[in-house]
Amino acid sequence: MNVLITKEAVQFYRQEMHLVDGDELRLFVRVGGVGSGGFSVGVTREIEGFDYETIQQEGILFYVSKDDLWYIDGMHIDYNDDLDMVLFKQGKFDNLDHPLFIEKT
Repeated sequence: MNVLITKEAVQFYRQEMHLVDGDELRLFVRVGGVGSGGFSVGVTREIEGFDYETIQQEGILFYVSKDDLWYIDGMHIDYNDDLDMVLFKQGKFDNLDHPLFIEKT
């Protein structure tokens, strides 16, 4: 799995969700919200019994279900201080309103 989560994004989650080293978060695909074609990334502390890929960043372990890799793999997750929000960028989708999935070879 290739997901980049910046230090700034991790710091945002640490502050907003009162996280400490060793805490775990799950990233998952949601229907609705701002994102590619009506999909967006959800974040929760609940880790359910799925088959996961993991990313450790700045002491926090992020889980992504293998069923959600179609959307999250290749994502760049960053925090924009000016907008005061986390931004999710996915290179597989050129047009976020009507995405065209492009298979990378």
